[in-house]
Amino acid sequence: MPNAFDIGARLLYRDALLLVIDKPAGLPVHPGPRGGETLTDHLDALRFGLPRRPEAAHRLDRDTSGCLALGRHAKALARLGKLFAGSAVDKTYWAVVEGGPSEDAGRIDLPLARRSDDPRSWWMKADPSGDPALTHWRVLGRADGLSWLELKPVTGRTHQLRVHCAASGWPIRGDAIYGGAGRGSALHLHARRLSIPLYPKREAVSVTAAPPAHVAETLAAMDPQAAINSAPS
Repeated sequence: MPNAFDIGARLLYRDALLLVIDKPAGLPVHPGPRGGETLTDHLDALRFGLPRRPEAAHRLDRDTSGCLALGRHAKALARLGKLFAGSAVDKTYWAVVEGGPSEDAGRIDLPLARRSDDPRSWWMKADPSGDPALTHWRVLGRADGLSWLELKPVTGRTHQLRVHCAASGWPIRGDAIYGGAGRGSALHLHARRLSIPLYPKREAVSVTAAPPAHVAETLAAMDPQAAINSAPS
């Protein structure tokens, strides 16, 4: 995350109910047991005249970058919460993984459960008796022992994409929890696009975020056209 964090410069979309920002990697959305800076510390700058700050309508991991939806008030949060909980929101992620699948597209249908009963632990594991979790994936590129994947989670389990990729034999590059990366590695997982059917009589709100520098550099090394493809669409 840049030292001088200007949340206003990361605003991608704004209307009366919804804001979408490009969350930087390395910044947790909510306060944790260890304290420290969180996205919540910056949200007052996005009130835009309303009496209360907006709040996140869903979660992104600390080390995941990209599109994060915020509800501007309680009614907006309630509406967004139902859409995310009901899998009505179309979520698209980009990931660079070590190795990669032999096929060009597929799905991972693998239930997930917590590794520990400790409520402070967010680490997950594949578990047949866990909660259902489904991810669709598609290969966008391959080079130098890496694969560039488009990931579309149907469910929204904690760490779903990271566990699903690792359990499939191709962990996300830079994943120090579920892969073989060292601590401090840069996770190559980016929330590329959100499509939210927020208004019944309008087209879905669709917002795209360009990948952060560490992901864009890897994509450009894999594919000379990736720098062009990485731009917002």
